[in-house]
Parts: sequence; structure tokens; C-alpha cells
Amino acid sequence: MTQTALPGLVTPPRLPQGTLRIVPLGGLGEIGRNMAVFEIEGKLLIVDCGVLFPEETQPGVDLILPDFSYIEDRMDDIVAVVLTHGHEDHIGAVPYLLRLRADIPLVGSQLTLALIEAKLQEHRIRPYTLTVEEGQVEKFGPFECEFVAVNHSIPDALAVFIRTAGGTVLHTGDFKMDQLPLDGRITDLRHFAKLGEEGVDLFMSDSTNADVPGFTTAEKEIGPTLERLFGQATKRIIVASFSSHVHRVQQVLDAAAKHNRKVAFVGRSMVRNMAIAAKLGYLDVPEGLLVDIKNIDNLPDNRVVLMSTGSQGEPMAALSRMANGDHRVVVGDGDTVILASSLIPGNENAVFRIINGLLKLGADVIHKGNAKVHVSGHAAAGELLYCYNILEPLNAMPVHGETRHLIANGKIAIESGVPTASVILADNGTVIDLKDHRADVVGQVEVGFVYVDGSSVGEVTEADLKDRQTLGDEGFISIITVINRTTGKVVSGPEIHARGVAEDDAVFDEIIPKINAALEEAVLNRTDHTTHQLQQVVRRVVGTWVNRKLRRKPMIIPVVLEA
Repeated sequence: MTQTALPGLVTPPRLPQGTLRIVPLGGLGEIGRNMAVFEIEGKLLIVDCGVLFPEETQPGVDLILPDFSYIEDRMDDIVAVVLTHGHEDHIGAVPYLLRLRADIPLVGSQLTLALIEAKLQEHRIRPYTLTVEEGQVEKFGPFECEFVAVNHSIPDALAVFIRTAGGTVLHTGDFKMDQLPLDGRITDLRHFAKLGEEGVDLFMSDSTNADVPGFTTAEKEIGPTLERLFGQATKRIIVASFSSHVHRVQQVLDAAAKHNRKVAFVGRSMVRNMAIAAKLGYLDVPEGLLVDIKNIDNLPDNRVVLMSTGSQGEPMAALSRMANGDHRVVVGDGDTVILASSLIPGNENAVFRIINGLLKLGADVIHKGNAKVHVSGHAAAGELLYCYNILEPLNAMPVHGETRHLIANGKIAIESGVPTASVILADNGTVIDLKDHRADVVGQVEVGFVYVDGSSVGEVTEADLKDRQTLGDEGFISIITVINRTTGKVVSGPEIHARGVAEDDAVFDEIIPKINAALEEAVLNRTDHTTHQLQQVVRRVVGTWVNRKLRRKPMIIPVVLEA
């Protein structure tokens, strides 16, 4: 039987000598927050530390972090944080981890570290970093790490092979097996085969496309589509993509150069990341192609390409603001907008809202649903099966994906010959021990959501989000009443104010006598009443009436003062 996460919290046993413990703190059952903690001999190694982007049910939240509470009192035991690549869902939470200990060594490829260093500069943190390349072997305390080249939708991605006294683990990070990548850097299957011969005790592989049959489309197939669209466009072209998707930006630059258009980067993260990529040689920018966005109004519309952030419908990103008419770039009739990215689950409504807004403004909107303008950066089922057959791991633990992706990956592992009992379908917080070539689920620790809301980190709770959603969906009612402490008679009010509940506050006139009667009765029947109890009386009366009369469940804020 496949091993699954334990129901409820089960305190794991003390870690035995010579055993490797793995605890994922994010990335399982979700697309984002990727983070795994490895422990042996009292030392911790972390692989990735990313963020999750909020859904519509989390209003006001900027980012969601992994829950560091499992390790926050063991900061000095962390020997390194290995970053597999530079996407936000793998590096975005690093600044918040380094707030707890600023000198934790960060290990990654040249581009990955350049991107995180730029981010940390905004947080005024100067990190200690170690740049590694494929084939390089480094020792961090009891962990020996060997790095393997993998292909993804950002250059310089690495898998990491971890050797310990408890066993070996291959963690792929995000990867696919594009055989003709734009940068010529393929997933190194020969290196995988070599590790397979040595012996892989636990294979932790990307699951995002595990339920997609066959092989992921090659990145190079996007280029001809972009060139065709650029050739057809008669006015401005706006391309939206992830701000770290260097390969996609390269294809846009190539198409723009071919059609004699200038390119302006739009969005702070896009400008920053592409400047880094160009400086390090990962982005080839033809001379004179780039212009500052401030100067685009001096160019004819048919000479302009805007490379923008906001492909996921993020409210403050450039494309969202364009769709809302809240950006210096005014989208108009005949402009072509290309959404060159996939939809992250949970973002569908936000993206469709932007598409509708752009269409209303007269733009032609091209997206993955009506043209080949995006290919995934993740291995499909056929590619994963190849990896399992090459590696022949003794145990498998799918990572990076929603539950459906993890289950699909687990089935591929079983089909390839991994024993069913050796496939682990874990949740965030599941504790797995590896020893003597066997991986077992031994416990479950509490792992919650940590919300970043403006400058606050972890102060917003699930209850706060529920209140925000209630306010947004149902509105609120405040009732202010002053009563005589002895008689319970109302001497002032009730003053009722509502927002988002009814068009006219006069609708509440009929509830005022009911509030007065209920308060008077409560005071007369109980001499030791408190103002909190009286407020609860008001809340019940108003809540029952509003639910019956208006079919609403607003937030009710009663205030009762005694005179």
C-alpha cells in the first residue's frame, strides 16, 4: 500500500542515529511555497524556500510563506539553503527566512543567486552565497550535495543529489526534458544514469505535469507563433509573462527585432530581472532594441512592443492596471495583447477578468487557449517515466504539485517498478525517515499558512481572512446604543449604519423597537449583566432579522454603552 500522510498531528519519534529525516514545509497539495528540510546528525539542510501567491478568497494578502515554526528555534543548525532555480515559488521566501538568521549560506547557480541577491538588496540583507555549477560536489556538514543540470522555463536550473549516512536523495526541483532548448542546456540524463548506478534511495520529483500524458512541447515551437503574431499586428503589441521567464523574453526580443519593433520592459521585477539576465549573458539583447517606457509615446504604434508582468492577474501588476485603465500605458483599439504563460491553479478568475477588460478596451487578446504562445516548464508523464526507469529509485516521494499531480506521479512510480509501499504521498508537515534504503512516514507536524500583508508577516490569521471575505461579500452593520444602567431603557440610539447590505439605511427602522425591547428585557432579567453580553443580545436580534428579511449574513458590530 502507498504510504500517505498521517491523519492529524502525530509527534515524530526522536531521530535515530544514522537516519535522514525529511520534512516538507510547503509545495505539497499546492503550486508554490516549495521548501523541504533535511536533517541528520543534528544539522539541517533546506532545499528551496518559495512563496505561494494568494487566491481571491484571501483578500489583502500579498504573499503566503512556508511556516518556519518547525525550524525557527534551530536556526543555528542550518548548514545551507540550496536553491534549485530562480522562480518566486522557490526563492521568494528567502528574505523572510534570513530575517531569522542573516548569515545562512545560500547555494545555487549564477543566475539563481543573482536574482535572490537583487531581491535581498530590497530587504537590506547582504547574504553569504556560494555559486555552484552542474557536476560540482560540495559538502555542508553531514550533507554532500552533487548538482545536476536540468532544463526548465528559466536558465541555470539545477537538481541536487544529497548523500548522507542515512541514504541518498535526488531532488529535481522543477524540470522538463526539452531536447532542443533555446540555450542548448538539456536535462543531463547521463548524469541521472550515473546517479542511478550509484543508487537513489529516495526520488523527490516535480509533479506539476504528471497528469499530462506524453512529453512537454519544446520551447522552440513558440518562436514561429510569436513571429506570425508580430507580423499580423498593426498597432502596439503587449506581451505578458513571468518576470523571470528569460527564454520567453528572448523569443519576444527576437520576434521584435525581426519585425523592426522596439521593446520596453514594463513592471519593476521585469526590468530588474532582465537587466540581471542580460548582464550575465543569459539574455541576448540586439543593439538599440530596448527603449525606456517613458519614450514609447515618441514611437509609432506599429514599432512598439511592451514586455510586461501580470500574466497571472496579479492586482498590482502592470497588465492588471492596464486592463483597469490605471496605468500610463493606455490599451486601445487594435492593440494586440499576448498572455505568454500558463494559468496557475486558483488564478483563473483573475486572469479571465483581465482578458474581458482588455477585450472591452478593443484589444485582440491571444492566450494559450487560442494560440501556441506558451509551453510548460514541467515534465509530463512520459518524461517522468523515463526518469524513473533511468534512476530505478528504491523509494519515491512526489513533490511540487496539487494532490492530483502528486497521485499521478505516484502511479507513474509504481508503473515503473517502485514498490507500492515505497511510494510516499505526503502533505506539508509529513515527517519521513530514511534509513537502510527504506523510507517511512513516522509523524506529522503542524504546518500552517503565514500571510504577508503589507509590512506585517504572520499577523493576519484565517479568522481575519474570513472576516475580510464576509465584509466583501455580505457587508457590515454597526449598531451604537446607550442604555440606562438600572432600567435598561435606551437613552440614545440605536444608531444603525450599514455598508454593502441595503441601498437605504431606512430599511432598518423596523428592527429598532426589537433591539430596544431585547436590551430592556436582558437588563431586567439579569442584574449582573456585562456590556459584552448586551452586545451579544443586539448581535443575535439584528442577525436573525437581517438573515430573514434580507437573506444576508453581514458582519455585525454592536456597541452598547451604559450611562
